[in-house]
Amino acid sequence: MIGGICGGVPEDVQPAPSPVAMDKPVCLIDTTSDGKMFVQQSVLQALEQIQQPVVVVAIGDSKHDTNIFCLAVLLSSTLVYNSRGTINNNDVEELQYVTELTECIKVKAKSSDEDVDESNDFVKFFPSFIWAVRDFTLERKIDGKDATENEYLGFALKLKPGFSKKVMEYNLPRECIQKFFPSRACFTFPFPSAPENMSRLESMDPADLSSDFLEVTERFCKFVFDKSEVKKLKDGYTVTGRVLGHLAKTYVDTISSGAVPCLENAVIAMAMIENEAAVKEGLEVYQKGMEKLKSSFPLELKFVSSVHQRLTSMAIQSFMTRSFRDTDGKHLKSLEEKVNNLFDGYLCQNEQASKKRCEDLLSSLSATMTENLKQGFYAKSGGYDHFCKDLESIVKKYNSQTKKEVKAESVLEEFLKLKSVDSKAILQADKKLTEKEKKIKEETEKAALLEQEIKAKEESQRKLQEKMEAEIRNNEERMRQMKEKMDEEMRLQREEAQCAMDSKLREQAALLEKGFQEKADRMSLEMEEFKRQNTEAESNRAQEFAMLIENSNKRHEESMALMMEQHREQMKALQQRPSDECCIL
Repeated sequence: MIGGICGGVPEDVQPAPSPVAMDKPVCLIDTTSDGKMFVQQSVLQALEQIQQPVVVVAIGDSKHDTNIFCLAVLLSSTLVYNSRGTINNNDVEELQYVTELTECIKVKAKSSDEDVDESNDFVKFFPSFIWAVRDFTLERKIDGKDATENEYLGFALKLKPGFSKKVMEYNLPRECIQKFFPSRACFTFPFPSAPENMSRLESMDPADLSSDFLEVTERFCKFVFDKSEVKKLKDGYTVTGRVLGHLAKTYVDTISSGAVPCLENAVIAMAMIENEAAVKEGLEVYQKGMEKLKSSFPLELKFVSSVHQRLTSMAIQSFMTRSFRDTDGKHLKSLEEKVNNLFDGYLCQNEQASKKRCEDLLSSLSATMTENLKQGFYAKSGGYDHFCKDLESIVKKYNSQTKKEVKAESVLEEFLKLKSVDSKAILQADKKLTEKEKKIKEETEKAALLEQEIKAKEESQRKLQEKMEAEIRNNEERMRQMKEKMDEEMRLQREEAQCAMDSKLREQAALLEKGFQEKADRMSLEMEEFKRQNTEAESNRAQEFAMLIENSNKRHEESMALMMEQHREQMKALQQRPSDECCIL
């Protein structure tokens, strides 16, 4: 079966979600009546809830076929191979699946040279290997001396010198185990109880089992829990329960279709799924925060902008945490565009709330004036001066209460435009004023129009200025987070390569110790090529990141250029005299 142990995330990184508990083992991969494999949907749904990195332990034995063994290798971080009795040549030969893996697993989707031996890269992502020998009755001795379990395994996997067909067939599965798996361990379990009790083993009390069996079992479980590592994909990407479910379905669908599972294709498929989900998560982080802020609208523009900046940073951080190999920056760009569109919408909603508050305030402050206009209070000699004083009082009170409102000036402008109609009528009907005085007051009103219109446009300009400043700050934060992401992914890539190289060096040292000079020399050539490929891969990844940053900067510059053009148009409009429309300040 294939099982999983869920490992938590450190508390200072993120709060660990509640663990997903199952009251009994469940089948992850099943077969239809015609033998076609499929992944159980209910288990996929359970895995979807596990957002922590997972340690995956797979157990298979010689009764299973190559496809099951292949899936166990692809999905697990620790592979336990189960056999009974001893480890002899027949047992090793029964593990023929290992020799077939080169035909069953591809590392790269396309290769310029189809003859390239991709198995050299297997050690980068293959699980650790544990050979569990049940019902072991022999003494562990090598050349008459007591041996540890791992020494016993090493002896069983020892190569024979020579190049005959028989020797090569003998060595092949042993070479594959040593070459493919980064670490190997062995546990030999004695009979759990006396032979007469074996038929009722499952119903026996654990206390009645053999103490030697329980001791090995305890050591085995402790080793699996302590030494098993988090499952990782190629390039060191950490697998969560959710990703494990996607991986299982991808591999099962590929094998069921008759194709060969490909690590690179799986990474690409996972990247697409995870990156799309990362965009959604980042957007939810931003939107949740802004919706909470929205309940307090209207707010000062600078405050809305500062919250936008903080939430944008959180959204990008959320995206970066989940995203994986967003090589061309397409998904990061999508998140940026969606956040900016939402921000524009929230700015408009804040403005609408501000506009309503300002209009309601003006309606309240001008209620007496409105009633006076209806009653004809200003339609008399000296009425114009009364009207102007009342209007001045309204504006003064309004300004004192709307200092932080984003639509204060434009709402006041519209209000004064409406009152200018009454103002003109009252001015012309006021017999107390001479024609010359009326002319002067008309010019005063026109001057007030220009001043108020400028204030309204400056108000609009402040919104653009705040957006530009927010974009500059967001770009700086985005660059910082992208650099952190780049450094982390490069570190994981180098760490993966170094672990694989260490395994190869141990393998070479063992060959030299046992006198296989020629094989060790061939490994030297392999390792040189391995180093060259790793250096090339690291260089390519660095170039991808450089291009990603360049494209992000380019988008920033284009956005800033567009806003600068809008700024210039607004400045140009400010410098031009308005039309003959008038209002009073």
